[in-house]
Amino acid sequence: MPPTISTINPTQGPTTGGTTVTLTGTGMTGSTAVRFGSTNATSFTINSATQITAVSPPRAAGAAALTVVHPTGNSNSLTYTYVVAQVPVVTGVAPSNGPTSGGTGVTLTGTGFTGATAVAFAGTPATSYTVNSATQITAVTPAGSAGAAGVSVTTPGGTSAPDAFFFYAAPPVLTGGGPAQGPATGGVVVTLTGSDLLNASAVRFGSTNAASFTVVSATQITATAPPGTGSSPITVITPGGTSNPVAFTYVAAPTVTALAPTTGPTSAGTVVSLTGTNLATASAVTFGGTAVSFTVASDTQITAIAPAGPPGPVAVSVTTAGGSGSGPAYTRVAAPGI
Repeated sequence: MPPTISTINPTQGPTTGGTTVTLTGTGMTGSTAVRFGSTNATSFTINSATQITAVSPPRAAGAAALTVVHPTGNSNSLTYTYVVAQVPVVTGVAPSNGPTSGGTGVTLTGTGFTGATAVAFAGTPATSYTVNSATQITAVTPAGSAGAAGVSVTTPGGTSAPDAFFFYAAPPVLTGGGPAQGPATGGVVVTLTGSDLLNASAVRFGSTNAASFTVVSATQITATAPPGTGSSPITVITPGGTSNPVAFTYVAAPTVTALAPTTGPTSAGTVVSLTGTNLATASAVTFGGTAVSFTVASDTQITAIAPAGPPGPVAVSVTTAGGSGSGPAYTRVAAPGI
């Protein structure tokens, strides 16, 4: 009994031949040839009684009756269409950049993608690719060197010209950041230095995005800290990946709970002990707005030299990386008259 063909896949291919066509049906065991019109397949393999794979021979454009030759007679025919092979053209790559480690999913747009046999980035085969249509391919980038990589698609019609590019970005590196501390309320501007910082898409303090940031150059970014608590290492994200972290710590605002003594003369020189919390990073102590010399004894104590001034109470304030805090007033007392 002659074999029968129920389906063929694909149903068309280039005039240059070379397309592997899968025929499904019945009674295919013992077949002696597969013909595209009057021309035998370049090669064929009998996979089972219900399947044959055959490689199309070159042939002029147009329809060809595909048949299976068998000692019991030839099969029915299904139409396989030869089309003029088109040289593919890549017109777009999105996204157009990614890390040198590869792994970026990109969409290629263009023409003539049907039957694509290869997609390459600077000559390196894509990790994987899928031909979605004659005008679209999705591919995964291989690892590459920093810089522009020409993207090419190969089909039976040829290989596309190097008219589209994917830009491999080196991973960003941070070498420093300052200040390394700031208030829990955020708002401090941190200057980050490093390399390959261009096209940064985010700056993060821990897992929180910066309130804002500016890419000054390939080696510098300024970022405004968001509110936060505790240790929050800073990282920068670019098309090249995520940088190494640099240290940043949120500091609670200082408090001043007691002064000793609370009074003194109008002349300068009285040593005043300030007691409170979160005083370790003190950068300034003022009496009535006048900056004074001081010594940080611990996170809970500072000694300061009271300045000269008119009689009366003045506010005592401490400024730290966590902000400013005021406590009890210090009162200057005039010397008794004679």
